[in-house]
Amino acid sequence: MKTASLIFLAGSLVALPALSQERVWRCGNEYTNNSTIAQQKGCKVMEGGNVTVVQGTRASGGGSASSSSGGGSSAARSPAGSPRVEGVDQRARDGEARAVLEAELKKAEARQAELQKEYNNGEPEKQGSEGRNYQKYLDRVAEMKAELARNESDIAGIRREIARLPAKQPQ
Repeated sequence: MKTASLIFLAGSLVALPALSQERVWRCGNEYTNNSTIAQQKGCKVMEGGNVTVVQGTRASGGGSASSSSGGGSSAARSPAGSPRVEGVDQRARDGEARAVLEAELKKAEARQAELQKEYNNGEPEKQGSEGRNYQKYLDRVAEMKAELARNESDIAGIRREIARLPAKQPQ
């Protein structure tokens, strides 16, 4: 009997530090564990969970001031701290990206033609045990149709990416 009460007492002592966490107050989008600041600002007590705050970065300068003084579109500018790329280098990168995307497009279009040939307008040839098990055949046809749709969506995505690239420069 003594060992059971000692185990209970030891278990309850281990759990005490977990129960004695500080209170956290929410003040709009800010959090604090300082009760005097919380009372001054009229903050509300947070209950029922832990709060993790991750500090973000702030944009440098005001948005209206930089766009009016810059003279150009702020959307076309690179982020602060990114290396400046010369026009020749950027055109070379764009050309490489276009070549890679066009190769991917050719591969996807070839795959689409192969899938359509195999699909045979929804009536592909039956294989092996599909002659006896019609549901197996229907499942394979449905999978082929889904694969055709996925591949078509991939082709559309590649075409959109190519359209986003700057126009080809005559050489």
